[in-house]
Amino acid sequence: MTTTPNDLIVRAETRRLACGAKLSATRTKLGQFFTPAPIADLIVGLADIPDKGSIRNLDAGAGTGSLTAALVARAARQAPDLKLNLTTFEVDPDVNASLTATLGDCADVHPVTIDQRTDDFLVWAAEQLRTGSDPQFDLAILNPPYRKIRANGPERAVLDPVGVETTNLYTAFVLLALRLLAPGGQLIAITPRSFANGTYFYKFRQELLSRAGLRNLHVFDKRNTVFADSDVLQENVIFRAVVGHTPSTVRISTSQGNIDEPVSHEVPYGQVVSPSDPKSFIRITTDVAGLNLAERMGALPASLADLQLKVSTGRVVDFRTRENLRAEYEADTVPLLYPGHLSAGRISWPMRAGRKPNALVENADTAPLLLPSGAYVLVKRFSAKEEPRRVSAALLMSSDTPGALVAIENHLNVFHADNAGIDLEVAAGLVAFLNSTPVDQFVRLFSGHTQINAGDLRSLRYPSLEQLRQIGATAGQSVGVGKVDSVVQDVLPDLYP
Repeated sequence: MTTTPNDLIVRAETRRLACGAKLSATRTKLGQFFTPAPIADLIVGLADIPDKGSIRNLDAGAGTGSLTAALVARAARQAPDLKLNLTTFEVDPDVNASLTATLGDCADVHPVTIDQRTDDFLVWAAEQLRTGSDPQFDLAILNPPYRKIRANGPERAVLDPVGVETTNLYTAFVLLALRLLAPGGQLIAITPRSFANGTYFYKFRQELLSRAGLRNLHVFDKRNTVFADSDVLQENVIFRAVVGHTPSTVRISTSQGNIDEPVSHEVPYGQVVSPSDPKSFIRITTDVAGLNLAERMGALPASLADLQLKVSTGRVVDFRTRENLRAEYEADTVPLLYPGHLSAGRISWPMRAGRKPNALVENADTAPLLLPSGAYVLVKRFSAKEEPRRVSAALLMSSDTPGALVAIENHLNVFHADNAGIDLEVAAGLVAFLNSTPVDQFVRLFSGHTQINAGDLRSLRYPSLEQLRQIGATAGQSVGVGKVDSVVQDVLPDLYP
């Protein structure tokens, strides 16, 4: 053989860099972000491969072949008697020549059979499933494309007939690959971490976790290192799932970026996917302290339903009702609250500085958007990554705004009692609880992005009504960040280490 495993990796990486530099125009269209060699080694290193026999491997969205090259190099070094049947999919004609060259190097390094396909993987896989083909693969290694699927996009016509309901190409690729795996087959993918929680990816999580058990999760402490040469700022996770069996533990590992040695630990499966969580959030705890915190939060006595409270996204989408926005409060308007009106756990209205309006016209069109004045809890839906707190809650009291009605903008979540105000002491206690350190730390365990959806807040466990009243009575109106932990800890000492 004329090519060594090291040669294979070096050449594949050279092709990746060369092609990646040319793809800025098509990257948005196709969602392509090629896999750097160190990441490919990390992904492939999670696979269980036998010493001999054969493996049927799928690399969907193969790019220049970095993942397949890493698998072949590993087999050449560790399992010289193992035969690899390699199937790759890549639709970009500007990339396929480089993929062909990489696959040629693979054949020089190790015994392989190669099926290089230029089909659209979504179309091909959906057809296999529609016709009831037998499972075709034992291993799928994926760096799937990342792009949203439009409701009227061509992908929907492909995915809907086979029952794949998802909002992004990366989750569509994962689900189709998963369905094509034989029992015991392994799927290893690097994707954004966003699928781990939230409403948009509920059906994806439901199918993933019903078909396969998570065995490995790897997270990166820094967002800007994994695909640094593609200018990608994204929280990524590598996960391995095995078809047909739920293990007792999950191995969670973490690293700063591409080249440092990962640190890992075993976590009980139920701590990652709680059997009592109807939304099947995947909680990625990277240390023992995180595990202990998850246990303490899970031991809180109440759900929102137990408290007879609800949380919803603010009803006012400002660009849809521009004609009703007003800079200042005046006759025939109601106060309008944005995230900028939240300050130190309270409401500061109106905003004299800034460009956001302070009021909404009250008329027949806006009537469904309004709430009766009262005590509410408002939580920002978005925070900057660099902000010290992921959860930022504020107490809205009826005395904070004039009139009998109030409007809440869509970048806020609002806790309410069936579309009416909450008992004031309960509301104050809820704000203090949400602004506490344990809640902030816990949300960071399972939320890999800076968005806090209403679904995330519904999934939390809460103190009882009596405990919330005790916290609220002591905290009063001083419910800002940094002021509440001593009060919350007095009532909930077991929540703190």
